[in-house]
Amino acid sequence: MKPTIVPETPLPSTSRDELWSSDAIARMLQALDVPWVALVPGASFRGLHDSLVNHIGNQQPQMLLCLHEQSAIAMAHGYAKASGRMMGAILHSNVGLLNGSMGIFNAWCDRVPMLVLGATGPWDAAKRRPWIDWIHTVSDQGALVRGFTKWDNQPASVPAAYDALLRAAQMARTAPCGPTYVNLDAGLQEAKLGDLPPLPDASRFQAPEPPRPAPELMARAAALLSGAAAPVIMVGRGRRTIESWRARVALAEKLGARVVTDLKPGASFPTRHPLHVGPPGTYLSEAAVRVVREADVVLALDWIDLAGTLKQVYADRPASAKIVSASVDVHLHRGFGMEYFGLPPVDVQLLVEPDVAVPLLLEACRARADTPPVAAAPEPARRAHEVLSLRAVADALNDAAEGVDVCLTRLPLGWPGESRHFDHPLDYLGGDGGAGVGAGPGITVGAALALKGTGRVPIGILGDGDYLMSVTALWTAAHYRIPALFLICNNRSFYNDEAHQERVARLRGRPVENKWIGQRINEPDIDLAMLAVAQGAKGIGPVTDPDKLRSAIAQGMAAVQDGDVVVIDARVRPGYDADISGERAAMQERMARR
Repeated sequence: MKPTIVPETPLPSTSRDELWSSDAIARMLQALDVPWVALVPGASFRGLHDSLVNHIGNQQPQMLLCLHEQSAIAMAHGYAKASGRMMGAILHSNVGLLNGSMGIFNAWCDRVPMLVLGATGPWDAAKRRPWIDWIHTVSDQGALVRGFTKWDNQPASVPAAYDALLRAAQMARTAPCGPTYVNLDAGLQEAKLGDLPPLPDASRFQAPEPPRPAPELMARAAALLSGAAAPVIMVGRGRRTIESWRARVALAEKLGARVVTDLKPGASFPTRHPLHVGPPGTYLSEAAVRVVREADVVLALDWIDLAGTLKQVYADRPASAKIVSASVDVHLHRGFGMEYFGLPPVDVQLLVEPDVAVPLLLEACRARADTPPVAAAPEPARRAHEVLSLRAVADALNDAAEGVDVCLTRLPLGWPGESRHFDHPLDYLGGDGGAGVGAGPGITVGAALALKGTGRVPIGILGDGDYLMSVTALWTAAHYRIPALFLICNNRSFYNDEAHQERVARLRGRPVENKWIGQRINEPDIDLAMLAVAQGAKGIGPVTDPDKLRSAIAQGMAAVQDGDVVVIDARVRPGYDADISGERAAMQERMARR
């Protein structure tokens, strides 16, 4: 194995007598136990940068240099998804915040904790340098991201900065989790201090313990579930701990409840379990739709877009099942966007995190005596492949990764959900939250940082567009020796939009043969492996033969286990596999017509 992360160790500072406001802020970050801060440097936080290096020695937090602000935010996002812990990111002024705003939106939609620090100024106009400080000063910088952060603040003193950081960390870590933003005036950072204001005891400002539901609500929910003839559990967001995983399984088994999951939140229930109905996808499979439609009681565990999923199940008819919901997501809704989704009908609202509700329900519910027999999910079928499709990629991965613990940090659009089983909460981390493009590389690097030393191999299976938008995130991984495997499903197209253009053309009676225009990424083809080499990673490919992909993945995994960053350029055919494309197309067609 290559060495673990080696900090960029600064030389000892001989100037210890004078203190600056940014020194106090750096010490507050230490007190908050922020392990890392991902950043792109900028003059607006040069004071804080100096303090992180020369006052606290680039330790706890250690800086992680990135080449684009979206990747810095995505790294913090991936770290939180894999570890459950909050790390920080620092963005330069309004321009850095604008670059990073897509990543902040992803973190907001994905409900992950994140402390984002920004800078402006100097707020005092008399201290601004000509030109540059003026265009990098905004009267209300937090407004740029206020629609998708939990809280923002611009403190005007060191004690106020202490309070802002304590509050931001507490709010980010309180469910429903999300990013918070603290904007530090450059003038404040660079102000000299006589003495260091006493640091508050951060242990007294922790996120509160999650509340428990009212006993009468628990009794109603338990009575409905215990008396159900055909209960169904819809497992959405939840903690990635073995304890929570086992509690969900135990509750399903006690109730004899069928279980459905999807790919958006990540692995949340063992997909080969006999009670699991699948395969998981972006939308419910036809088998899952049938099971939910036949249910008399549904337990929704922070299911993403419960109202939309019920509409998929029942069309325009009211939901016939009684709905029990365990979620605190209602606390985080804003009017800026519509990521709060439709308003679902709920008969018993347990306003608690699902991982609080499940153990209580497990204790309160009666065991079902007549659990109908169900067969375990079949193993993904291996088949011969003449062309390199997403199905061929999945089969090659299954073969190469047999007996190895891996963490899929990302999956591309069109991934065949039945092609790989999930048996552990870290087997798959889910989507990026905001369904944009460009977060995959940074999320994978952040997740790999969290997984270092665990023995689990992080694998980001990305589309070529996602990879190309943020390929420089690989430099950060190579520089700080954060091993990860990137398997790029390179169809040389923004193919999802080709499918949309085909649909529009058919609706309008226009030639579908033109769907590729403005979509294809070819002529010339981009050498994705060489782009990886340019970042200091290893590149493999392009691989076009399905039979050779397995050995390429095995080679890549071995290199990652030896400490390398590896990219495999898998030249897949454009399109979705036949067994999932019909269902996906039908769902998207219904959505397009609304």
